[in-house]
Amino acid sequence: MPWMPDYATTAELKAFVRIGDAADDAQIALALSAASRSVDRACNRQFGLSAVQDRFYTADGNGWVEIDDLPSIIGLVVGADSAGDNLYGTSVTGWVGYPLNAPSDGLPYTTLGGQYATPGGLSGSRIKVTAAFGWAAVPTTIKQATLLQASRFLSRRDSPYGIAGSPDAGSEMRLLAKMDPDVSLIVRPFYRWWGMV
Repeated sequence: MPWMPDYATTAELKAFVRIGDAADDAQIALALSAASRSVDRACNRQFGLSAVQDRFYTADGNGWVEIDDLPSIIGLVVGADSAGDNLYGTSVTGWVGYPLNAPSDGLPYTTLGGQYATPGGLSGSRIKVTAAFGWAAVPTTIKQATLLQASRFLSRRDSPYGIAGSPDAGSEMRLLAKMDPDVSLIVRPFYRWWGMV
């Protein structure tokens, strides 16, 4: 899975909004991309998976390191800049990913624990973490939120000036320029208080 992907496919959105032809495929693709990035902003994180790369953090006063979403600690390489030379030459092992049960719950690790890490005394040290960051798979809930928001974006083109429905039938409604309330409710558990988006 790539970094910052669309969280649903054109076929899934077409089935969701009951479109049976290919005439609107280009607009559907745009709506999906816009909805996926809207979900990212609503969650303050994204749900793709990066290539293996270096990212840099600072250990807190107890040696704990808050990191970007990490789907696995297998193959994790951590170096500390304990000499302050930007070389990260101090290899650090024994990290534990937290929350402990994250993978079994379909969630990523968001913190590396220093309780068992060596050497000690990493408080305030700059840390380099080499890994693939993100999510192993897009959660079903995020896919559903994307479909809801994309369907709203798609229908927006048929609502001039943000007004949908018919004034004659008494069903006129203004589409507000904010996230769909149901989408906000769905993605709330995935909100990250800090992150990379």
